Amino acid sequence: MVESKTWVLARHFEGFPEDSNFELKLEQQPEPKDGEVLLEALFLSVDPYMRPFSRLRVKEGGVMIGTQVAKVIQSNNSAFPIGCHVVGRCGWRTHTVSDGTGLTHLLSDWPQEVPMSLALGAIGMPGLTALYGLEEVLGLQAGDTLLVNAAAGAVGSTVGQIAKIKGCRVVGSTGSDAKVAYLKELGFDEAFNYKTVSSLEEVLKTASPDGYHCFFENVGGPFSSVAIPQMKEFGRIALCGGISTYNDTTPQTGPYPHLTMIFKQLKMEGFLVGRWEHKNQEALRRLMAWKREGKLQCREHVTEGFENMPAAFMGMLQGDNIGKAIVKV
Repeated sequence: MVESKTWVLARHFEGFPEDSNFELKLEQQPEPKDGEVLLEALFLSVDPYMRPFSRLRVKEGGVMIGTQVAKVIQSNNSAFPIGCHVVGRCGWRTHTVSDGTGLTHLLSDWPQEVPMSLALGAIGMPGLTALYGLEEVLGLQAGDTLLVNAAAGAVGSTVGQIAKIKGCRVVGSTGSDAKVAYLKELGFDEAFNYKTVSSLEEVLKTASPDGYHCFFENVGGPFSSVAIPQMKEFGRIALCGGISTYNDTTPQTGPYPHLTMIFKQLKMEGFLVGRWEHKNQEALRRLMAWKREGKLQCREHVTEGFENMPAAFMGMLQGDNIGKAIVKV
């Protein structure tokens, strides 16, 4: 038997997460049975969705949700031989016994020079979220002007780069001057620090006086209230996240954009990346091709040590990361 470290959700979050919400435990993983494999985590992801989804998917005392890149170290399943690498929703644990359900092989021709951790970032769920949000929800076209907030994060930074690949003008909002500089490196046409501008409305108007065809929304709250009136007629909004609201103990209220959306005939659509799971293999290969061609840069914010999972998670929610936040075991 193998001893596994796990982080459990000791109690559900009320407001911003605290150390006391988490508890590190040890559990014994049994020997894999016929059809099962034993996985050893190499990299674990921390993502904004974990904050709202944990209440829906984890009971108090249960293992915290999350995805990891893992190596098969024992196998009684011919589909997953010893030594292969997979992406799995195994939660915050160092070792997992799995029957293979929900495990996905890394691309068969994953290049040796590309870190496998990117399967949790631009060549994984965040990259797919960016791609499907742009193509399937927004129907992005060459020549469109796109606004994206949380633009230096895992999804936002990929959104902006794909939009540039597609011949669009991109405006990005982020939370520090260092992140603004990063967005400029990525080729964003305009980028600003929303925390230091005197007027969000004015900076949005200055960045695109004629308005925005598309808005990739990751933040919600007051930002949306200001951004939606800047949309062009028949503008499209992809509602991916609302990180500004995740830690609220009292729901935010108004102002409400209904008249603006009616008068401008805007379309807003919420989406979850799993809707297009049947397209993942083709989409991942496109993302990998852009990476290898130098068109897609993939910065990672790496925290060392499984014991630092909660700190990495809370840091990500506070915006400490530039690019994808991961934990290296």
